[in-house]
Amino acid sequence: MGTWMEALPIASILLALSGALVTGVVNEVRRAYHLALWVSGGVAVLSLLAMLYTLRFDTGIGYAIGGRSLLWVGPLQALLAMAFAMVMAVSLAGGRRDLFRDVPPHSFYFTATELLEAALLVLLYANEAFVGYVFLEVAAISTSILMMAKGSGPNFIGSIRYLFMSFVGSGLFLLGLAFLNGLAGTLLIPDLEGPISRVYEAGIWYVPLAVTVALVIAGLGIKSAMFPFYLWLPDAHAGATTSSSALTSGLALKGGVVMLITLMYKGFSLELLADLGVTDVLLLVGALGMISGALAAMRERDVKRMLAFSTAGQMGYIFMGLGLGTTAGMVASCFHILVHACCKPLLFVCAGRLSDVSGHHRSLQNLRGSAYRDLVAGVGFTVGALSMIGIPMFGGFVSKLYFSTAAISTNRTTLTLLTIALATVLNALYYVPAVLAIWERPAAEDEAYIIADNVADEIRRDRSFEAAALLLILSIFVLGIFYHPITDILNAGVRLMQ
Repeated sequence: MGTWMEALPIASILLALSGALVTGVVNEVRRAYHLALWVSGGVAVLSLLAMLYTLRFDTGIGYAIGGRSLLWVGPLQALLAMAFAMVMAVSLAGGRRDLFRDVPPHSFYFTATELLEAALLVLLYANEAFVGYVFLEVAAISTSILMMAKGSGPNFIGSIRYLFMSFVGSGLFLLGLAFLNGLAGTLLIPDLEGPISRVYEAGIWYVPLAVTVALVIAGLGIKSAMFPFYLWLPDAHAGATTSSSALTSGLALKGGVVMLITLMYKGFSLELLADLGVTDVLLLVGALGMISGALAAMRERDVKRMLAFSTAGQMGYIFMGLGLGTTAGMVASCFHILVHACCKPLLFVCAGRLSDVSGHHRSLQNLRGSAYRDLVAGVGFTVGALSMIGIPMFGGFVSKLYFSTAAISTNRTTLTLLTIALATVLNALYYVPAVLAIWERPAAEDEAYIIADNVADEIRRDRSFEAAALLLILSIFVLGIFYHPITDILNAGVRLMQ
């Protein structure tokens, strides 16, 4: 039994790659769409089984090629893989009507989604830094294809800016890996800590080591929209399809982060990073990202641009948790990855649906009363917003609770708690007005103006969207109420990475 169970993670990668291959040659686009849904569902099931296996036997699953262990899977990686696959499926389902409006996308759109899924799986499982670099590029190219599908003008420019910033991050990361290989003599992540520690203790290589680590982390941070490299987000999201926005915000930006977590915890020791000042920098850029992203979102009246800036702020939470330099901070960041992966796709698909039933308007003024035109979208947007603010019983509250708890045992308690408090207030200052707007009944003449632009097909029930939104809503409540088993899995996964 152990033999075939241990093959499940690699089978999930092969399934995603096979899905990409088949969708690339399927001529009928709706068949490609349904195939992508089934592939993501299959990956989620395989990842769930792998998680249960690693928990049951308290072990990780390694894959060696030519004597080099290139991939490694523990409970944490399998849990994130399962969540990412589920979010991939519901993002496609939730944005189905918007995706197929007017001219449906080419079937290659779904090839890109499956390549992105395969790349994220490899990044979660990567045990060798150069393997991670290769699939970071696959994820970047796939994401740019998704963002540019059926887009033009500012959306096209925003997508090009994303690709440009991603390549800048890739260049820095690759340069850092070259230096790292020179210092450590290997790019196998578990084998890095010993040589790097000896180089650090020797003293004479302190500056080259600091530069190397800075290049690696800066490159991954840029690829993950770390402050201040997130200004491409609003333009890229403004004209993108609903599914593309949900996938980019909920999943694609996590690729660099999960690679960074692996390197920090398995390659560089947290003590070394603290001595080099790296954790302090991560804490600072995380805090600045939380505040600046929220301030930028407050100034937006376009709901998709507001959500894009909000994404930058939420990524700041993850970097702040890593900057605490503790296992508790690492677990809090991993939990927030799960929360954000559920909340932001929910917000984007609900915002897209509210726009559809409001004459395709996206300004908050013209979305007044839109929740009454589609109750599921209104409830979903409200749940996602309350979670991002941090209201109890929602997943976002648990994230902030764990970040606060992790900060107490460090010498950064005051800064962290004040930043979380300020960011929470700022989040409320733009999410609460948005929620009030969609539940505020507009004047009769405004309602007539908005509905006049609608066609009958748009105001008809969208069962695919409803199923996706309800599943994401349920996930947020599960994260907010039944979080102890989830954090137990995260802690077990972090322990096995040591």
